[in-house]
Amino acid sequence: MLDGSMLNTAVMAFAGGIYGSCLGALWSFCLCGLLTLLGCAVILGGGSDFLLLQVGLGPLFGPQGGGFMAGIVAASYSAGVRKNHPGGSARDILSPLVGTSWDVLLAGGLGALICVFLAQAIPHISVLQRSDALALAIVIVSFASRAIFHRESPLGNADSIKRHGLLGTDNYKISWIGWMSPPARLLMVGIGIGGLAGGVAMFSQQALLPMVEAGRISPSAAGTVPVIFCWGLSAMSLTALQLGQGPMLKVPVTHGMAVLGAVAFLNTGSLLAGVLGGVFGAFLQELLARMFTNHGSNHLDPPAMTIAAGIFLYSFLP
Repeated sequence: MLDGSMLNTAVMAFAGGIYGSCLGALWSFCLCGLLTLLGCAVILGGGSDFLLLQVGLGPLFGPQGGGFMAGIVAASYSAGVRKNHPGGSARDILSPLVGTSWDVLLAGGLGALICVFLAQAIPHISVLQRSDALALAIVIVSFASRAIFHRESPLGNADSIKRHGLLGTDNYKISWIGWMSPPARLLMVGIGIGGLAGGVAMFSQQALLPMVEAGRISPSAAGTVPVIFCWGLSAMSLTALQLGQGPMLKVPVTHGMAVLGAVAFLNTGSLLAGVLGGVFGAFLQELLARMFTNHGSNHLDPPAMTIAAGIFLYSFLP
């Protein structure tokens, strides 16, 4: 039986998941990024960590719940089972789902509920605790949605793989983010976001440590802001992808690279390491997109996979 705290978490996750499903996965993620940035700003001003840790990254509207994952599960169910997805495909994560049916929204709420509790359980599992709990929970539930609602393997549609090759892109026509996929562009984007995330991590850490020593903010808040600030910035930038048309929507998708760049700096104290972390994240993201996203019938998020895999690999470095 759930205790009061667990019951409250369940209600928040389920309710946030329904709301996030109404908005659709990408739009809810953009709002999650905004909430996260505002939460970081509050902490940098010496304020409460509630907005960041309980809303932007927590059960209320974190990416593992209503702030992204609910929309992924709802879209997968809508396209794969109910056949009422407004865009016709669960790969479409831009379309709001409020106009579908009540059970689609229910599926999103339940998906958020499961993912939130899974993210809380992962840090207690010996091998999995080496990874990022939120990102890994998103990846696991996305794979499960593909298997349950689309009867598809983790790699995606077998006919597409046979036609194009597992790592093939048909000259980027089937790429997840084709305008960012060419290697030279990935390199430059990775350098840019890695250096940016490393620099923000450096200066925010310098600003926050005296506040921790003075007892103004919690150590968990001070440890989270340097890692997540540019993640939120990158999430907010996807508003252009959500609302734009034609060339206007072709923005980079960089939140996975931002986390790996920030963590690389924080582990080494070197901005060059931050740059290299961003570049590593860029190419890892493209590889994972080719393996698991490009051929799939639902959206398997390459940045989430990049964060989960990258943090896991980082954990083995000296």
